[in-house]
Amino acid sequence: TVEFILEEMARFCESELAPLNVVGDDVGCKHVDANTVTTPPGFKAAYDMYTEGGWQGLSYPAEYGGQGMPYSLALMSTEMAATANWTWTMYPGLSKGAINTILSHCTTELKEKYLPPLISGEWTGTMCLTEPQCGSDLAQVTTKAVPQGDGTYKITGTKIFISCGEHDMTDNIIHCVLARLPDAPEGTKGISLFLVPKRKVADDGTVGDLNGANIGRIEDKMGCHGSSTCEINFEDAEGYLIGKENRGLNQMF
Repeated sequence: TVEFILEEMARFCESELAPLNVVGDDVGCKHVDANTVTTPPGFKAAYDMYTEGGWQGLSYPAEYGGQGMPYSLALMSTEMAATANWTWTMYPGLSKGAINTILSHCTTELKEKYLPPLISGEWTGTMCLTEPQCGSDLAQVTTKAVPQGDGTYKITGTKIFISCGEHDMTDNIIHCVLARLPDAPEGTKGISLFLVPKRKVADDGTVGDLNGANIGRIEDKMGCHGSSTCEINFEDAEGYLIGKENRGLNQMF
């Protein structure tokens, strides 16, 4: 079984991913408007094949739609994909970061609502840390999270250098966002983590209206053109606390 799985991933990498490097570099991603970024031709078709094959859920728990295979098998598959086409692999790769965070720290309710479509690949995810004024010095994070009294929070602030922050591969993107509560301590000890969907999700899983996560620009990079590196402006976006207050950095990493 292991040999068969790896052979199939090798075939996918050789026949589908590797040929996309040229168009990924030459055409790249295009910023159309605040909620639309197009990926290079062929990227979405390859992603659809990837999700149809169940690759995203290879090592995740069966209770959320995964296959429950050993993590080592998923790691080897990811290494092959990354070697074949790094920029394409960033899209499911960032999602895995979001999945791992939700799986480790979210409530059962949030897990049941958001993990199945992430693990199936129906949705993707991101990790939103950096801001214009602070670079990698996260002690200076100023994005705000204001509690609404109903278990939700209003998230407002700008994040930059967000890999795969917007694209045309899926109809929803789940952002894991570092932000500060009103009475949070200064520095890194006052940073919390929030789940913020691009589009709101109803209790039955239906994807609804846009949620105030708007793209200001995508970066003009020397390379890696096939991966959209975004500035995201959160404007009263509805979010949910992940884990404990003021433990955002610990939970994200």
